[in-house]
Amino acid sequence: MTGDLDWASAGELAAALARREVSAVELFDAMVRRIEARDGPVNAVVVRDFDRGLKAAQAADAALGRGERAPLLGVPMTVKEGHNVAGLPTTWGFESARGFVADTDALGVARLKAAGAVILGKTNVPVALADWQSVNPIYGRTRNPWNLERSPGGSSGGGAAALAAGMTPLEYGSDIGGSIRVPAAFCGVFGHKPSYGIAPLRGHSPPGLDGADIPLGVVGPMARTAADLDLALGVLAGPAPDEAVGWRLALPRPTKTRLEDFTVLVLDAHPVAAVDAEVADAVRALARRLDDAGVDVRYEHERLPDLVQAHQAYLGMLNAAMSRGVPGAQPIDAHAWLDLVDAQTFVRRDWAALFEQVDLVLAPAFGVMAYPHDDAPQMSRVHVINGETTPYMAQVAWPGMATFANLPATAAPVGRTSAGLPIGVQIIGPYLQDRTTIAFAGLIEQAFGGFRKPPGY
Repeated sequence: MTGDLDWASAGELAAALARREVSAVELFDAMVRRIEARDGPVNAVVVRDFDRGLKAAQAADAALGRGERAPLLGVPMTVKEGHNVAGLPTTWGFESARGFVADTDALGVARLKAAGAVILGKTNVPVALADWQSVNPIYGRTRNPWNLERSPGGSSGGGAAALAAGMTPLEYGSDIGGSIRVPAAFCGVFGHKPSYGIAPLRGHSPPGLDGADIPLGVVGPMARTAADLDLALGVLAGPAPDEAVGWRLALPRPTKTRLEDFTVLVLDAHPVAAVDAEVADAVRALARRLDDAGVDVRYEHERLPDLVQAHQAYLGMLNAAMSRGVPGAQPIDAHAWLDLVDAQTFVRRDWAALFEQVDLVLAPAFGVMAYPHDDAPQMSRVHVINGETTPYMAQVAWPGMATFANLPATAAPVGRTSAGLPIGVQIIGPYLQDRTTIAFAGLIEQAFGGFRKPPGY
């Protein structure tokens, strides 16, 4: 594998494989060497499937030799530990699930494999996929390649760290409280939270459980380029097989292709969650660059939903979804749940009205940058933001804006702090306009630069 391909995107690798400039086995072997050489201090790829991965790479080379083509044929990648991969453990970090092995692939994993992806292994998560750190009693702690003393984010933190360290070109994550967008921001990579419902969650559930898709939760891609998000979303999105008999998903292509075509609303403050001055400055600096590039930039709008009311309803729905089955959790009655569903419907209508006036909303992916590891109980943790102590969980308000309204949101790197840590923005768009938020991230990437390697890599 040449140096030009060491940090290549999944799309570039797929093209190189199709041109027979490199073999799938060569790519696989090179990626395995990188994981073995680099992952020790990072601890991102915690379940390794190299024996079966080699066989998959060999099969990909045979298919390529026969002239077959598929979107990811021969491309190596990793998968978040919370997704079932047949023959591999799925623990969600629970000590009680140690030793549980999935017997079937999650639907998303099956789609990635059908598209030709070669699975290298699984990446680390926090317990219950419920933290913005990635540490658990089974696999230990994942560290941020930009600063090993800091969190890579969570719950898709292992995947973000692996991407940033050059140990995978593509990751399959999930998001309900920022679990794709926060790690992407912390590690300086790209991530996409799809519109709710367009990528089935089947096979992404706590060990041994199955059932309906969890409210608010989504599964989606992470990568080092915006183009790879679009590539992977095209593989992952679409109805489950039992629904595909009656409907199809046709995500619209972006109708605007130049920065100067867009009108964007910039939110650099939230009434519920504080934002670090360096994060806010990075968002404002992006806004100024966009304005200079001809973008119609707004900083306020009368149709913006009531963020406080929306956040309170989001917390109610999130708590109900995340606490189900937890010993001692207080159940919610059916009528209270339906009230939350009504509140979500009203908020979705408010966002739709806003998007009649603006194309996209830009906001911090999270109010702080990657923070030091903290083993204190979550409810006792705090963030110190601009010299003020703030509640740890208040930061869920930033990713929660898009989550509660079922909207697509793409996280993109936009700068670094004075200490050299990445800062990310989230690009929120209308429901089902996933390709537009990703495309805008790509325009930012082209105009102002995207992923940069951490020092030492």
